[in-house]
Amino acid sequence: MSELQIREASAAEFQTAVDWAAAEGWNPGLDDLPVFHATDPGGYFMGWIGDQPVSSISVVRYGTGFGFLGFYIVHPDHRGKGAGIATWNHGMATLEGRSVGLDGVVDQQDNYRKSGFVLAGRNIRHSGVPAVGGAPNAETPAVEIRLVSDLELPALVAYDGAFFAGPRAVFTRPWVLPEDGVRRSARFALKDGEITGYGVIRQCRSGCKIGPLFAEDEATATALFLALCATQPGAEVALDTPEDNKAAVALAERFGLRPVFETARMYRVLGGPAPELPTARTFGVTTFELG
Repeated sequence: MSELQIREASAAEFQTAVDWAAAEGWNPGLDDLPVFHATDPGGYFMGWIGDQPVSSISVVRYGTGFGFLGFYIVHPDHRGKGAGIATWNHGMATLEGRSVGLDGVVDQQDNYRKSGFVLAGRNIRHSGVPAVGGAPNAETPAVEIRLVSDLELPALVAYDGAFFAGPRAVFTRPWVLPEDGVRRSARFALKDGEITGYGVIRQCRSGCKIGPLFAEDEATATALFLALCATQPGAEVALDTPEDNKAAVALAERFGLRPVFETARMYRVLGGPAPELPTARTFGVTTFELG
């Protein structure tokens, strides 16, 4: 048998890993990969035995000091044979000298701890068809909800910066203002001329996901949630809520979403504590794959 070779993957090659993620029940967005890969084209790797892909990992670099690890998958036919640890080591070497974050599935969390990752908090995926009938109108005089345009993009990117451990404008710009034909839509909240929150909804293999959902308070988060759900009436919606944000969990439950999946946000930091992010204003995580 040929030896495992790990090499950088193009977006087309990494589509295989996205399909594996779907088979694992992670329900990728239909248009996630182009913006994911473009965020750091050199941060996607696959392991090959001959011409057969057997493993994957993404190690997306943000700025000079932070990276986020995702898509760590070994094809079921090749598990327990060393491909996983080899792929992991290759990816982590790419992030040498950086603090690293990840959202770890339950069965991998002990392994991540052995590699120096420390728990920062659990994220709970709530899913279901939102029970929005009779809910208050999202666009109230106090909270104005608008579509994102080029005009607001710089301010929205600046607002987003407070919610992540590294600079990610290269990701946020196309995420909130996608090209024509991309099945993703964003809304932002405006109060007294200032951005007070924003959210993105995207179509997935099954239903939709909302992520991120950032807001200054629960009322604004609710207004954004309702406005986003209104773009996909009757669709199943998933919202990845930090467990420590009780208002976020309550929002999901109030509209009939139920827990279906969980991850652990974990960090391996280079000195000092884990990043202090505004959990109380994080009502929905952006993505489990890129942070």
